[in-house]
Amino acid sequence: MLSPWTLVVVSLLAIFIPTASSLFQLHHLHTLNLAYNDFNPSLTPHNIGRLKNLRHLNLSDAYFLGKIPTEISYLSNLVSLVPSYLLSLFNVNISSPIPVNISSSLRYLDLRYTNLRGVLTESFFLPPNSLETLKLSDNDLLKGVFPKIHRSNTLLMDISFTGISGELPHSVGTFSSLNILNLHDCQFSGSIPDSIGNLTQITELDLSVNHFTGHIPSTISHTFTSLVQLLFSGLPDDIKTNPTLEYLYLSNNQLSGSFPQSLANLTNLSTLDLSTNNITSDAAINITFPRLQLLQLSSCELKDFPYFLRNVKTLEVLDMSKNKICGQIPNWFSGMRWDSLEFLNLSHNSLTGHLPQFHYRSLEHLDLKFNSLQGPLISSICNMSWLTLLDLSHNYFTDSVPYCLGFIVSLDVLDLIRNNFTGSLPPFCALSDSLRTVVLNGNRFEGPVPMSLLNCDDLEILDVGNNAINGTFPAWLGTLPELQVLIVNSNKFHGPISTRKKFYFPRLRRFDLSQNEFSGSLPAEVFRNFKAMIKLDDREEGEIEYMGQNMNGDQIYEDSVRLMIKGNNIELERISTIMTTIDLSSNHFEGVIPKTLKDLSSLWLLNLSHNNLIGHIPMELGRLNTLESLDLSWNRLTGKIPQELTRMNFLAFLNLSQNHLIRPIPHGPQFNTFENDSYGGNLDLCGPPLSK
Repeated sequence: MLSPWTLVVVSLLAIFIPTASSLFQLHHLHTLNLAYNDFNPSLTPHNIGRLKNLRHLNLSDAYFLGKIPTEISYLSNLVSLVPSYLLSLFNVNISSPIPVNISSSLRYLDLRYTNLRGVLTESFFLPPNSLETLKLSDNDLLKGVFPKIHRSNTLLMDISFTGISGELPHSVGTFSSLNILNLHDCQFSGSIPDSIGNLTQITELDLSVNHFTGHIPSTISHTFTSLVQLLFSGLPDDIKTNPTLEYLYLSNNQLSGSFPQSLANLTNLSTLDLSTNNITSDAAINITFPRLQLLQLSSCELKDFPYFLRNVKTLEVLDMSKNKICGQIPNWFSGMRWDSLEFLNLSHNSLTGHLPQFHYRSLEHLDLKFNSLQGPLISSICNMSWLTLLDLSHNYFTDSVPYCLGFIVSLDVLDLIRNNFTGSLPPFCALSDSLRTVVLNGNRFEGPVPMSLLNCDDLEILDVGNNAINGTFPAWLGTLPELQVLIVNSNKFHGPISTRKKFYFPRLRRFDLSQNEFSGSLPAEVFRNFKAMIKLDDREEGEIEYMGQNMNGDQIYEDSVRLMIKGNNIELERISTIMTTIDLSSNHFEGVIPKTLKDLSSLWLLNLSHNNLIGHIPMELGRLNTLESLDLSWNRLTGKIPQELTRMNFLAFLNLSQNHLIRPIPHGPQFNTFENDSYGGNLDLCGPPLSK
């Protein structure tokens, strides 16, 4: 007999696997791994049933689609089956038999992300009795109820992010070997049965984002080491004295009153999440938590800094954002020697006074936005040399930014929006290229844009709008390979836009030079270099991505920006990667509108208003079929409105007013929706809607 061996196809970029492939002649094959290929897509090969000795089959991320072939049921020795994450079973109703009950030896079945739909019946769970791992998560069209069966061998069951509903049956207690049970984000309701306390081997239990009611059963008090976001009104006394409890997640409940002193006995607790409750602080609470590393108290009713934090020496993450904490940051808090603290979020409170000197040597994330802090930013903040995010936006800080801020080598995000900072900008990226986001909008900075930004190879967003920064256009920024957002509006820039050869901006999506003193013509070469506006990135239809969503793998900072949209100044809390914009309004540009704008096929907004542009409106602009906002008002444009503009089917805002346009206004699906204001001030323009 041949010894077991593994066939791994690493990068077989085939359109399909031929049914007569020699692959299916390998009758002694034990393991077949076709994962992470590109079959582009193909039907799962039916001849796979010939591999009678196959024990492990992995088709994940291989772009197979269609039904799982019935021939898989011939694989009587199969131990593990992992179909493609992109396996499309969208039209398969699994209330009828499907070929997954295929082997009495099957121990591992993974059907995540497979577009399963239909009603899940108990017959699906019955054979095989050897099944140890069942993963059905992320199939939101999968319906049914939790099976009322007895199962002692199953170690892991994950049916999260599905439509499975109803009550959790008493028989769940017979899954006596379960280590992990994940029912997150389903549709379960009713109370949790006492029998769940029989799951003595459980290490991870997630019942969050369901519709459970009642109390947590007291039978679980000596069972669980992890509770996750349970919708209950209180905790049983036994849980409060459980010495083994390490992770307690009770966010998004209806817990109220002061911080529970009864939790003091949880001496092994490392993670405590009480966020989004009605919990208040009490100075009389005296808790030590000798091993606590993560404390989440965001969106509660705290009015003071919890005094018991003086006794907690091991914190790594502390989040008290979105509370009602007012007054100055107390000295005892800023003086804590939390050498392990990496994450501190005090945003969205009512903190006042000066920012004290912190002694958190390992701090990486400091978020103090939306408070009322004031005074200068002390230079000792640069002592936190591991900072990756510093967000002081929406406060009242004054004076110059410490020069040393430009020398923090790990800094990834600097957000100082809406303060009263003055003076020159520090030398960003003086010692490293780590900066990804620099947003300084709404201050009183002055002087030029620092040339040290040339070192910021990873810079994606530079927003220095609404300041007093001066100088000519910093064309040298065009060499930054990752720059996607450049906003310099409402400053004191002047002169023409350079057209030097190094003017690239290959990834630019948002370009805002509005309300400055720029002059000269609009150089056609500038727009020709905006490659990211010529074609959108490849993405699934309907998928919307946002900049800054994932920082270090977590959604802890989202980039925002202010744009003039449809005549209104609007702050977008998230920046969509498909929203490409050019705003050159309120300058002194002259000459004609470049025809090269027609190539920016993904352009969403174009604002050239309040300039001295002349000539005709290029009919080529009609090719911008994704454009939603076009403002050419307050120029000296002449001629007729091109009929080709009516092809812009997504155009929701149009302003051609205060020009010298003539002849009737063209008709079209979107043009017929615009009112007089879109055309006013053109004395020789006629036709509806001007005749209304």
